[in-house]
Amino acid sequence: MRTVKDYLSPGKRMGVFLLLLFAVSSLRAQVPAATEIVKKADENRRGKSLYSEITMTVVRPTWSREVGIKSWSKGEDYALVLITSPARDKGQAFLKRQKDLWNWVPSIGRMIKMSSSVMGQSWMGSDFTNDDLVKQSSSVNDYTHQLEKTEKVREFDCYKLILIPKEGATVVWGKVIMWVSTTDYIEIKTEFYDEDGVLINTYNGYDIHTYGNRRLASRMEVVPADKPNQKTVMTILKYDFDQPITESFFSQQNMKNVK
Repeated sequence: MRTVKDYLSPGKRMGVFLLLLFAVSSLRAQVPAATEIVKKADENRRGKSLYSEITMTVVRPTWSREVGIKSWSKGEDYALVLITSPARDKGQAFLKRQKDLWNWVPSIGRMIKMSSSVMGQSWMGSDFTNDDLVKQSSSVNDYTHQLEKTEKVREFDCYKLILIPKEGATVVWGKVIMWVSTTDYIEIKTEFYDEDGVLINTYNGYDIHTYGNRRLASRMEVVPADKPNQKTVMTILKYDFDQPITESFFSQQNMKNVK
């Protein structure tokens, strides 16, 4: 039985081979490198600056509570988070200036410097960590990145990425697995593992909304792996990207006065 190649001259066969090689190379070129995907996802949710208003709901088997939050950030180096409710926590603030982290507690009139050792601890009794709050560690700079494959998460086609801490990096997690949508670079799902490779928390992003020229999850849930019927939900009330904000805004004095 004759095949297609029997009807082609050697020169034509070489031409077909080169066309196929070009097609495969073009396909590969369309898939961004792992670090580029992580960087785009980070830039999508962060922007040059960001102001947000959020309701955080802490859900436990026998109770739940809500915390009102206002947050300002500028790039990776500056962040200020203000608690607006409930009344007992109102006015408490958290500040990041480069590598320095501070907590203002008005009920006791104290400014507390936070060390790197507390970054993995629960923030405000939630399933988010202090590091999640101020993003002390950088998913772009503190980890190596490997693109494993593409796969579907819920209705989204996603890049599956493996993030491993760089040697000497001050990070909370021993490994992070991230699913980022192939369109819009939305962080759809992320799994956080400890140094022994045990799954600790799973993040899921839901209810995708458009904010200016960005598409992001408007509801984010963190679910602990070993605590049934427990989770923390962040609901976005307002996102305002790329508005002018000076570095001087992020000061200890402003922590006490910001509204």
